Amino acid sequence: MTDPISDFLTRIRNASAAQQEHVLIPFSKMKAELCRILQEEGYIWSYEVDTSATHPRLKLKLKYQDKTGVIRKIDRVSKPGLRKYVGSDEIPRVLGGLGISILSTPRGIMTGAKARKAKVGGELLATVW
Repeated sequence: MTDPISDFLTRIRNASAAQQEHVLIPFSKMKAELCRILQEEGYIWSYEVDTSATHPRLKLKLKYQDKTGVIRKIDRVSKPGLRKYVGSDEIPRVLGGLGISILSTPRGIMTGAKARKAKVGGELLATVW
Protein backbone atom coordinates (compact mmCIF):
# COMPACT_ATOMS: atom_id res chain seq x y z
CA MET A 1 0.00 0.00 0.00
CA THR A 2 1.54 3.28 -1.08
CA ASP A 3 -0.71 5.69 0.84
CA PRO A 4 -2.12 4.37 4.14
CA ILE A 5 -3.74 7.72 5.06
CA SER A 6 -5.69 7.77 1.81
CA ASP A 7 -6.80 4.18 2.47
CA PHE A 8 -7.91 5.22 5.98
CA LEU A 9 -10.00 8.09 4.63
CA THR A 10 -11.49 5.95 1.85
CA ARG A 11 -12.56 3.25 4.31
CA ILE A 12 -14.34 5.87 6.44
CA ARG A 13 -15.96 7.43 3.36
CA ASN A 14 -17.18 4.05 2.05
CA ALA A 15 -18.47 2.84 5.43
CA SER A 16 -20.34 6.11 5.94
CA ALA A 17 -21.92 5.87 2.47
CA ALA A 18 -23.00 2.28 3.23
CA GLN A 19 -24.34 3.42 6.64
CA GLN A 20 -22.25 0.90 8.55
CA GLU A 21 -22.07 1.31 12.30
CA HIS A 22 -18.40 0.28 12.63
CA VAL A 23 -15.36 0.24 10.36
CA LEU A 24 -12.11 -1.69 10.91
CA ILE A 25 -8.83 -0.11 9.80
CA PRO A 26 -5.23 -1.39 10.16
CA PHE A 27 -3.53 0.32 13.11
CA SER A 28 -0.80 2.95 12.98
CA LYS A 29 0.03 5.78 15.36
CA MET A 30 -0.81 8.42 12.76
CA LYS A 31 -4.22 6.87 12.04
CA ALA A 32 -4.89 6.71 15.80
CA GLU A 33 -4.14 10.44 16.05
CA LEU A 34 -6.46 11.16 13.11
CA CYS A 35 -9.18 9.17 14.93
CA ARG A 36 -8.55 11.18 18.10
CA ILE A 37 -9.04 14.43 16.18
CA LEU A 38 -12.20 13.16 14.46
CA GLN A 39 -13.62 12.16 17.85
CA GLU A 40 -12.68 15.48 19.52
CA GLU A 41 -14.33 17.42 16.69
CA GLY A 42 -17.49 15.29 16.86
CA TYR A 43 -17.26 13.47 13.51
CA ILE A 44 -17.19 9.94 15.02
CA TRP A 45 -18.61 8.54 18.27
CA SER A 46 -15.55 6.62 19.41
CA TYR A 47 -12.56 4.53 18.40
CA GLU A 48 -10.59 1.75 20.07
CA VAL A 49 -7.57 -0.39 19.31
CA ASP A 50 -8.58 -4.02 18.72
CA THR A 51 -5.65 -6.36 19.47
CA SER A 52 -7.60 -9.64 19.29
CA ALA A 53 -6.45 -10.32 15.71
CA THR A 54 -2.87 -11.10 14.62
CA HIS A 55 -2.34 -7.44 13.64
CA PRO A 56 -3.81 -4.57 15.69
CA ARG A 57 -6.75 -2.71 14.14
CA LEU A 58 -8.66 0.47 14.84
CA LYS A 59 -12.40 0.05 15.33
CA LEU A 60 -14.30 3.28 14.65
CA LYS A 61 -17.93 3.84 15.57
CA LEU A 62 -19.33 6.22 12.97
CA LYS A 63 -21.82 8.98 13.76
CA TYR A 64 -25.08 9.59 11.87
CA GLN A 65 -27.83 12.22 11.92
CA ASP A 66 -31.17 11.33 10.31
CA LYS A 67 -29.62 8.35 8.48
CA THR A 68 -26.93 10.50 6.85
CA GLY A 69 -23.32 10.48 7.96
CA VAL A 70 -21.98 13.38 9.99
CA ILE A 71 -18.92 13.26 7.73
CA ARG A 72 -20.27 14.76 4.51
CA LYS A 73 -16.91 14.87 2.75
CA ILE A 74 -13.43 13.78 3.75
CA ASP A 75 -10.60 14.51 1.31
CA ARG A 76 -6.88 13.86 1.19
CA VAL A 77 -4.97 17.04 0.34
CA SER A 78 -1.27 16.17 0.55
CA LYS A 79 -0.47 13.05 -1.48
CA PRO A 80 2.74 11.02 -1.78
CA GLY A 81 3.29 12.34 -5.31
CA LEU A 82 2.51 15.96 -4.43
CA ARG A 83 3.02 17.09 -0.85
CA LYS A 84 1.20 20.24 0.30
CA TYR A 85 2.87 22.27 3.04
CA VAL A 86 1.37 25.42 4.53
CA GLY A 87 2.61 28.08 6.90
CA SER A 88 0.63 29.16 9.94
CA ASP A 89 -0.86 32.10 8.03
CA GLU A 90 -1.76 29.95 4.97
CA ILE A 91 -3.89 27.30 6.74
CA PRO A 92 -7.19 27.10 4.83
CA ARG A 93 -10.55 27.62 6.49
CA VAL A 94 -12.80 24.75 5.39
CA LEU A 95 -16.36 25.80 4.48
CA GLY A 96 -15.91 29.15 6.23
CA GLY A 97 -15.03 27.50 9.54
CA LEU A 98 -17.73 24.79 9.49
CA GLY A 99 -15.24 22.05 8.57
CA ILE A 100 -11.74 21.24 9.78
CA SER A 101 -8.35 20.84 8.19
CA ILE A 102 -5.92 18.33 9.68
CA LEU A 103 -2.19 19.09 9.71
CA SER A 104 0.93 17.17 10.61
CA THR A 105 3.10 19.71 12.43
CA PRO A 106 6.37 19.52 14.37
CA ARG A 107 4.19 19.56 17.51
CA GLY A 108 2.12 16.58 16.37
CA ILE A 109 -1.06 16.11 14.37
CA MET A 110 -3.63 18.85 15.02
CA THR A 111 -6.53 20.72 13.51
CA GLY A 112 -6.00 23.86 11.46
CA ALA A 113 -7.54 26.07 14.15
CA LYS A 114 -5.17 24.78 16.84
CA ALA A 115 -2.18 25.10 14.51
CA ARG A 116 -3.20 28.67 13.64
CA LYS A 117 -3.48 29.50 17.35
CA ALA A 118 -0.08 27.91 18.09
CA LYS A 119 1.39 29.74 15.05
CA VAL A 120 2.80 26.56 13.54
CA GLY A 121 2.53 25.23 9.99
CA GLY A 122 3.05 21.80 8.49
CA GLU A 123 1.80 19.27 5.99
CA LEU A 124 -1.90 19.62 5.17
CA LEU A 125 -3.15 16.03 5.41
CA ALA A 126 -6.92 16.22 4.97
CA THR A 127 -10.05 18.33 5.09
CA VAL A 128 -13.32 17.19 6.69
CA TRP A 129 -16.84 18.60 6.71
